Amino acid sequence: MSLHVVMAGSSGFLGTHLTAALRERGHRVTRLVRSPSEKPDASTWDPYAGVVDRDLVAGADAVVNLAGAPLIGNVHSQKWAREVRESRVRTTRLLAEVIAGADEPPAFLAGNGIAFYGDHGDQPLTESSDSRGDALLTQVSREWQEATEPAAAAGSRVCVLRTSPVMDRRSPPLKQLVPLFKLGLGGRLGSGRQHMAMISLRDWIGAVVHLAEHESASGPFNLCCETTPTNAEFTETLASALSRPSFATVPAPLLRVAAGKMAPELLGSLNVSPAALRDVGYDFQDPDVAAVVSSGLAARD
Repeated sequence: MSLHVVMAGSSGFLGTHLTAALRERGHRVTRLVRSPSEKPDASTWDPYAGVVDRDLVAGADAVVNLAGAPLIGNVHSQKWAREVRESRVRTTRLLAEVIAGADEPPAFLAGNGIAFYGDHGDQPLTESSDSRGDALLTQVSREWQEATEPAAAAGSRVCVLRTSPVMDRRSPPLKQLVPLFKLGLGGRLGSGRQHMAMISLRDWIGAVVHLAEHESASGPFNLCCETTPTNAEFTETLASALSRPSFATVPAPLLRVAAGKMAPELLGSLNVSPAALRDVGYDFQDPDVAAVVSSGLAARD
């Protein structure tokens, strides 16, 4: 089965690796790009102006949206928060509306965040769990998912990719954490008891490819490892893997001030499970924190 996949956000870390993986499996990928391009695999679009090749999108087998402004920035800035929200919601809504207008709507694999659930403490969470709280990324993830509704209403097979932090030393957050831990400055955040969702790059890629190829898969999917560690467990695992101590602690009050609107993502607890992925037959390569960290540290540029 060879698919034609149209992808937004292909130039980012995840998009670059997903594009390569799809092509390795014999699928054709057309990238939606913001700057004019004459490359045969690229099509220019402007989601803020509502400009996109509608025939291209409508004629695809699957559309993937990974577009979104970086989460690393001035976390105290309203401009940053607005860009984080609009870059995700507007791109998703435009693609969903174009998909909805197709005679045979293609599948829609829509990026999203594990922050959708909000802080639930130790409560186990699956894709059917509720969303609560008003943290920035929780609100964004709700609106992000709502933006897919035109496609779903038109009969598209919509998969909402509730992505947890992807642990790879070439990309945040591991890219920033490894140097700190090597200096012996790594430590838990707040109490460290909060559950910290994560996934390896190879499982994120494997899961998304599986969903693209699995014609009956639809709905929300938690892209996270099978057993979610606490922040303290992750800290101990990473420090041990780097042969460094992990005695430091960043007090919660200091984090709330320093991290601003991102503090809930560091101190909130998400004990999530990838139940829906298991139900559609995905087999994890890195099921727990030790495997995720090992895989992330083994990555090569």
